[in-house]
Amino acid sequence: MLLLLVGVCAVLGLLIGSFLNVVIYRVPAGESVVHPRSRCPSCGTQLGALDNVPVVSWMVLRGRCRSCSAPISPRYPSVELLTGVLFAVTAARLGWDPALPAFLVWVAALVALSFIDLDTFTLPRKIIYIAAGAGVVLLGGAALVEGELRDPAEAAAGGLIAFGVLFLIHVISPRGMGFGDVRLAGLLGLYLGWIELPLVAVGLFLAFLFASVVGISLMLAGRKGRKDRVPFGPFLALGALVAVWIGVPILDLYLGR
Repeated sequence: MLLLLVGVCAVLGLLIGSFLNVVIYRVPAGESVVHPRSRCPSCGTQLGALDNVPVVSWMVLRGRCRSCSAPISPRYPSVELLTGVLFAVTAARLGWDPALPAFLVWVAALVALSFIDLDTFTLPRKIIYIAAGAGVVLLGGAALVEGELRDPAEAAAGGLIAFGVLFLIHVISPRGMGFGDVRLAGLLGLYLGWIELPLVAVGLFLAFLFASVVGISLMLAGRKGRKDRVPFGPFLALGALVAVWIGVPILDLYLGR
């Protein structure tokens, strides 16, 4: 039954990933994610249903538009495949947990936010607020199903703690830590706290660790200078995801539990 759940979530992730491509492209531009239908960015031709099959359509068309033969960025199937993999791994981690739908929404939001931050150095508050609102509703529903009040309390505490930590860094160094990162930290803390409150610390630690390793590597490779900006949102997302997947064993090892 777990394999069935993982498979269904993987397919769902591929479909959601196709929609996330629209979100990543249109939200920063202030466009609607609903209308008009997806179209070729080169010739403007609306894409048919057969051109929107996740990953498969891009492979069949060999990465080119059916109408004008303009190249289609490999990012599109990459986002779809990445979302499918992340959904599958999250389903394998949580299993038939009532909180799984909330975490899938969370994962989708993190994918969209990460790519938007890489493109524009912004983290749209609209996406963060929608994911937070969905989390409150879906996690609240999961708490009712489980009859457990501890999880919502720790989730709220996790959100406040993560928000507070990055807000303090933002106050000290507003150029180094944008307020979008502060908002995102609150969202991450909400979900990490739901699983286990100490995971908030694990997620934030991993985010700073990953950012440091990548930043130093880019400087050593001559790709970035000390004053060049590097978006922090993707590292926050990665740290939180890793904390969800393997954070509990890390805590057990560290605390000797």
